[in-house]
Amino acid sequence: MSSLVQRELNPELTDPVLVVGLEGWIDSGLGAVNAVSAVRAGADAEVVATFDADRLLDHRARRPIMHLVNGLITNLAWPSIELLAGTDSHGHDLLLLVGAEPDFEWRAFSEAVLDLALEFGCRMVVGLGAYPAPVPHTRDMLLSVTTSSAKLSDDLHGYVRGTLDVPGGIQTVIDVDANRAGLPALGLWAQVPHYVSTMPYPAASLALLDGLADVAGIDAHRGQLAADAAATRIRIDELVAENPQHQAMVTQLEEFVDQGLADGPVDAPTIDFERIPSGDELAAELQEFLRQRPDED
Repeated sequence: MSSLVQRELNPELTDPVLVVGLEGWIDSGLGAVNAVSAVRAGADAEVVATFDADRLLDHRARRPIMHLVNGLITNLAWPSIELLAGTDSHGHDLLLLVGAEPDFEWRAFSEAVLDLALEFGCRMVVGLGAYPAPVPHTRDMLLSVTTSSAKLSDDLHGYVRGTLDVPGGIQTVIDVDANRAGLPALGLWAQVPHYVSTMPYPAASLALLDGLADVAGIDAHRGQLAADAAATRIRIDELVAENPQHQAMVTQLEEFVDQGLADGPVDAPTIDFERIPSGDELAAELQEFLRQRPDED
């Protein structure tokens, strides 16, 4: 076993799915974090292994949280990386990789994760994420898929695929290593409207849970997320209705997506992004909008 890993439990699992939900990489609207939280809450998950955070994390970037009571330090909570095991509502076993994305030793960390996945007999690895995109909040959420397996890519239908060069996260490293070892691995990414990407967007989490159920058969309770998504939709609609510029932006994005061009083919009509308010601008407006309506929470 890798020196990065400290085993806590050795549960007997049947064909589990490993869900990668590490924090620190692209996660617009907290789509992945809240989706993983929903899976974890319904799975009665327990820690089966921990990773050496002192070797993997830069504590100057992720400092421990000091809890003070009247000047007395009562607790120091360190950032962690953990592997949890649980069972969804349909009795399907799963593993959850949660915590902070490592700063160091990515290759060794990926190898350690893969060793654990193979030891527990995982049948698939699914990473979750979310990124800002030129899509409107008034249309169904779009999910992108990434994988280093050509066969797996061919077998997946109904997902957006992109062609571009972008920095990769640890999820990608695990994907590549897993597929090379014969363990199917892929990433699901929610496309979050760029103008709400800096605030929690529950619809992204719901879409990721739907994708997880589709590709891996893992179920999670959606009750609170569904209610939060409905409330968020109403509030955004109200905010957009108050500003003709925002209305025009949403209409333009609707036309863009309705033509099936959200992923940007070379012959796609050009969106005038200079006339589209930035995500930061609209997020600030929405935060102010919510502060002015506390009675609606």
